[in-house]
Amino acid sequence: MIKIPSLKERLLDDMKTAMKNRDKAKLSVIRMARAAIKNVEIDKRKDLDDSEVMEVIAKEVKQRQGSIAEYSKLAKDDQIRELEQEIAILIDYLPKQLEREEIEKLVEKVIQSIDATSLADLGKVMGAIMPKVRGKADGGVVNTIVKEKLS
Repeated sequence: MIKIPSLKERLLDDMKTAMKNRDKAKLSVIRMARAAIKNVEIDKRKDLDDSEVMEVIAKEVKQRQGSIAEYSKLAKDDQIRELEQEIAILIDYLPKQLEREEIEKLVEKVIQSIDATSLADLGKVMGAIMPKVRGKADGGVVNTIVKEKLS
């Protein structure tokens, strides 16, 4: 039986490869991601599983996307390019993101399954759908779609 490496093992292997290839950009991003994962493990006092590691990486991507928005207001093109490169590296460690249409279909199914009728049911719908899309879709996008469908 072939053992599939965990996400943390994959990060470590890729870090070693980046060192050998002298790929400073990738090495820096992987080190940062591993440090963020280690910090969360220290805070939670436990080793993270792959889904929790994906959450940490997704959070890092989201932070960079927020920074890009800020830098674009300031016209800092060099920093924007650097952040986009970091995002591209990090996204390799996340599952394929769901398209808006796929999220909409999932939201409609959940709304029907729990008989949600108004915005008062937003919490119920979000509670039911987020475990299904965790790591595959941004929670803010899911929330927006749920609000659209319920109003």
